[in-house]
Amino acid sequence: MNRLLLLVVAFLYAPLFAQAPSQVSPAAALKVTARAERADATYQVGEKVSFAVSVEDKGKPANGSLIDWVIVKDGLATEQKGFSSVVDGKATVVGSLNEPGFLQLKVTAHRLDARSKPLAVSAMAGAAVEPTKIPRSLSVPDDFDAFWSGMNQKLAAVPVAASIRSVKAPLPDVESFDVTAPALGLPISAYMAKPVGAKPKSLPIILTVHGAGVNDSSLGGSAGWAARGFLAMDMNAHGLPNGKPKQFYADLKVGAMKDYRYEHKNDREKAYFTGMMLRLVRAIDVLTAQPEWDGKHVVVSGASQGGYQAIAAAGIDGRVTFFAAGVPAGCDHSGMLVNRIAGWPKIVPVVDGKPDMAVLEAYRYLDCMNFATRTKAKGAYFTVGFIDTTCPPTSIYATYNQLTIPKEIYDDIPSGHSHSQRARDGMTKAVLKHVGK
Repeated sequence: MNRLLLLVVAFLYAPLFAQAPSQVSPAAALKVTARAERADATYQVGEKVSFAVSVEDKGKPANGSLIDWVIVKDGLATEQKGFSSVVDGKATVVGSLNEPGFLQLKVTAHRLDARSKPLAVSAMAGAAVEPTKIPRSLSVPDDFDAFWSGMNQKLAAVPVAASIRSVKAPLPDVESFDVTAPALGLPISAYMAKPVGAKPKSLPIILTVHGAGVNDSSLGGSAGWAARGFLAMDMNAHGLPNGKPKQFYADLKVGAMKDYRYEHKNDREKAYFTGMMLRLVRAIDVLTAQPEWDGKHVVVSGASQGGYQAIAAAGIDGRVTFFAAGVPAGCDHSGMLVNRIAGWPKIVPVVDGKPDMAVLEAYRYLDCMNFATRTKAKGAYFTVGFIDTTCPPTSIYATYNQLTIPKEIYDDIPSGHSHSQRARDGMTKAVLKHVGK
């Protein structure tokens, strides 16, 4: 692989998702792994779900010890817990679920270290139970379309008035630009890129959007897609100026923007995510106004909060022709109504088992389950981690199941809230296939 291609690959993947660093166990000599016994980790309602557990101690199969385990319904407690014996380094744990959803096993092995201090090492595994039958938890509001039509009209009343300033591109044969444009409230702020010498009506659009956090846009991310023949834009979620020192964003993250997701959470019009989704529409306004756009393809792609934005963009902007949503947030805010876990940011407070109905009602208009019912895109690609505790798989499938368009989902069985290489590759390949590359 030549140096340019290496750079392109690095830039393509950097903005989508940051994987958590691996943790070194303090009991490194004690190793525990767990997995569903079926390769696809998928079972039927009421069927026994078997998990295989392996325990090694100092590089050899453990024997004669006990493991303790608990099985939860995608983060919610069940009565399934107990102890199992380890024989020749192996143990089996069995659970079940009497409804479509997900089970996760947490298993822990114990021993004493050389100083007789207790050590414990844990592992997790997940399994799906008829996930394509997970239903929605609440209906689409009757005035969902009217609300978003009204918000789009308010945005349209704000002149696009984009500022497009040339900046030094990080890759050869690519032009890069710092772009801002007014929206409702906060502006958009992004880096846009295109191949040098691109002809009019020759380039598909891709808009890449960010997970949770406080950062500027990715210059390299947009350039990487441009090197593949796209009119590309990478947009930060908050309208923040690009290219500031890292400390600028770090200070905002622990200061003024620490709890941005909770702003006006009981007001559907003022809620922070309403403005974020409208900035997507404004970004597409800017991109589709460029003469190089092929007039056919508009892709939105992101992971976690970026996946939330990708689904929302496809639901409220008919120009989106394809979207890729990795481990998406914003799914099934009302899950607690049917004893299910809600997706990030778990925005609806629950006190003594009762949800805050003012917040729940506001966020029905910001639920990916509902955006998914409205998209006219020609295709979608999802990824889901079976042990994801941030964006739970039940919530993601509850959204995925609402889509009536051609769709595909990658079951990232051993993953939590991270993006494996296969998941990333799947998203990229799906985007390239959509535009015929």
